Amino acid sequence: MDILDFAFMQRALLAALVVGITAPAIGTFLVQRRQALMGDGIGHVALTGVGLGFLLNTSPVWMATAVCVVGAVVMELIRSYGKARGDIALAMLFYGGMAGGVMLMSLSSSGSNANLTTYLFGSITTVSQQDIVAICILAAFVILATLGLRRQLFAICQDEEFARVTGLPVRLLNLLIAITAAVTVTVAMRVVGLLLVSALMVIPVAASQQIARSFAMTFALAIAIGVLVTVSGTTLSYYVDVPSGASIVLLAIGVFVTLTVLATPLARKRARQAAAAAEDGCTLTVPDARRPADDVRV
Repeated sequence: MDILDFAFMQRALLAALVVGITAPAIGTFLVQRRQALMGDGIGHVALTGVGLGFLLNTSPVWMATAVCVVGAVVMELIRSYGKARGDIALAMLFYGGMAGGVMLMSLSSSGSNANLTTYLFGSITTVSQQDIVAICILAAFVILATLGLRRQLFAICQDEEFARVTGLPVRLLNLLIAITAAVTVTVAMRVVGLLLVSALMVIPVAASQQIARSFAMTFALAIAIGVLVTVSGTTLSYYVDVPSGASIVLLAIGVFVTLTVLATPLARKRARQAAAAAEDGCTLTVPDARRPADDVRV
């Protein structure tokens, strides 16, 4: 394949593969917690880290990681302790992060509109060898956290109070989810961009939920869909010369629509079967007056 003859495409496909695994992995827990847009908020904050990286002439990926982790921890604390004004504080954090990033990039000598666009919407063909190293290290953390602690994370996503009663460190695990989501944003920003990263964390999960009947199956299928759309979108962007981030997200939406259409008749069939089973189970057998009361069946 001629696509593998170029070093930049080898790096691009490797980055796409890694992002296809990590984004849906943490996204499964975010969707379960009804925090589907958390990645979008972290993406806004990450732009400040990117701008700070250009201003200080350091790696934008590592600087964005540090800023994202701090922002994610603040978001989790606001979610946990914030009351009526929590949503306002989060909005200020999100938009302040984006405004700060644009301002810092304009002040840096190496920043430009082109650089800003590549981080906002992704530019997978510009991924460098240093970026690959950073992406792989950060992705390893995400994979170890989501796989090694999947049972504990699932427990707090289902019912925090029950998890607390069983002795799980709920606050620490909540912070771990937030930090893992922040790391995932920085892993994916060169592939799909900060403005589209949340889509890759949510859409594969939503697509897998159309046909999966358990959390484990949803988790595995979401990762499979993520790998499929990221690698396919990257390949498509090479041959058709279109933006990789947009290609990946549109392919993910296409998979979601396809699975939804295919799953609808199956869901209706299951609903009819469940209704019939419930109706049969509720049928009362009228007892014979001559039989003992213990023979009554429901």
